[in-house]
Amino acid sequence: MQKALASEADGVVFDLESAITRGTAAEARANVAQALESHNPDQPAVFVRASAVGTDDFAPDIEACLHPSLTAVMLPQVAHPDEVSITHDALDGTSTLIMPLVETASAVRQAYELATASGRVAYMGGATGRHGDLGRSVGFQWTPEGTETLYLRQKVLIDVRAAGVPNPLSGLWGAVDDLDGLAQFSAQTRQLGYEGMMIIHPTHIPIVNQIFSPAPEEIDAWHRLIAAVAEHEAQGIGAFRYEARLIDQAHLQTARQNLVRAARLGLC
Repeated sequence: MQKALASEADGVVFDLESAITRGTAAEARANVAQALESHNPDQPAVFVRASAVGTDDFAPDIEACLHPSLTAVMLPQVAHPDEVSITHDALDGTSTLIMPLVETASAVRQAYELATASGRVAYMGGATGRHGDLGRSVGFQWTPEGTETLYLRQKVLIDVRAAGVPNPLSGLWGAVDDLDGLAQFSAQTRQLGYEGMMIIHPTHIPIVNQIFSPAPEEIDAWHRLIAAVAEHEAQGIGAFRYEARLIDQAHLQTARQNLVRAARLGLC
């Protein structure tokens, strides 16, 4: 856990739901509580994947991880918006956020309802994993190209964007050593409109960060486009040809939005 916190990841997930062996829940909760107590603000944000709502372990997991150092609770196996609402109430009096995990067919179908069930939902997206929970629920056969999950990821993303969730995150690339495959899958995920990915290994961090971070040439292009719009507006021209494209106010707003995100990432 300390090794993860010392990494260059933006966030770290401590998993109390599926990464511990039977009979070790109390020890795992104590470890999470200790890590949160000693957490350095300069370290990555901390997420805790709690047990599913309705299980005997849900309340003890939440109680163990409630701490000012906790950024968000991950909710596994979500099937109904009420589970998000119950978690919202369990976090009363804290600033802790919620990340519902899309791991069931029901969650894919109700992604918008899940995303709007609580104002605490700040992270969400279509997750994929080879032989994982969603694959079992839907029945798809995983491929590196991701065509079998393309609709799932797109559908959830549209719902998440429509709900105003600020951090659409997707995932996962489970082949630890296939970095070329990771790069291709990450690029596809960014092209869909996601702003980040969940990952499973430190070697994936620099690749995913590079792919999801605007490149200097992109930032420069947005600045040049904004300047070109200003120049043409001064001449009373609203739409014009620019670098073999038609440019109008929609492109201006997109460029400005992209620069805001780049500034948030400390890139400009």
